[in-house]
Amino acid sequence: MLFYQIITICQIQYVLLSSRKFKMEKIGLFYGSDTGNTENIALKIRDKISKENVYIIDMYDASIEDFAKYDKIIIGLSTWHDGQLQSDWDTFFEEFKEVDFTGKKVALFGLGDQYVYCDYFIDGVGIIGEVVLANGGTIVGKWSTEGYEHTESKAELEEGTFLGLALDEDNQFDQTDDRVDTWVELIKKEFPI
Repeated sequence: MLFYQIITICQIQYVLLSSRKFKMEKIGLFYGSDTGNTENIALKIRDKISKENVYIIDMYDASIEDFAKYDKIIIGLSTWHDGQLQSDWDTFFEEFKEVDFTGKKVALFGLGDQYVYCDYFIDGVGIIGEVVLANGGTIVGKWSTEGYEHTESKAELEEGTFLGLALDEDNQFDQTDDRVDTWVELIKKEFPI
């Protein structure tokens, strides 16, 4: 009888440990979009990771409390004109600087035009990324600058590397799907998921 109780206890422990191993943490995906391009990319990323476990938050409706709900965060935005944040991020930026990212892993993606705004290409990623780092967060999903023709970017804190995925829907839209696929696999490993 004791033998069967030990086996039953071991089986229960195995089931409990197995279910924990495969349970995915919630991920908050925060984006701001004026034209719909960033929203479309956010939805692609969510669909590639998990529709059930990635929660989309439009920055138009976001609060500081929303960031506290997640230990794994994806942030997406476009950069406008001469390095300005997308309008919803710009409106929320003073509050964003108060978010505590201690213990959180954050992946960033940005949209920009590397030819017309070559001196400001995806600057928004750099502006947001610097706040994440200053407030205790860890950046995952850094991306090579190879294949881009920009002159400067606030997102390039280390030469040859952006703080996150760089997308140019104006000039390199044909590379977007492959870049998103590769980046999603990268952040899955670095979060890990």
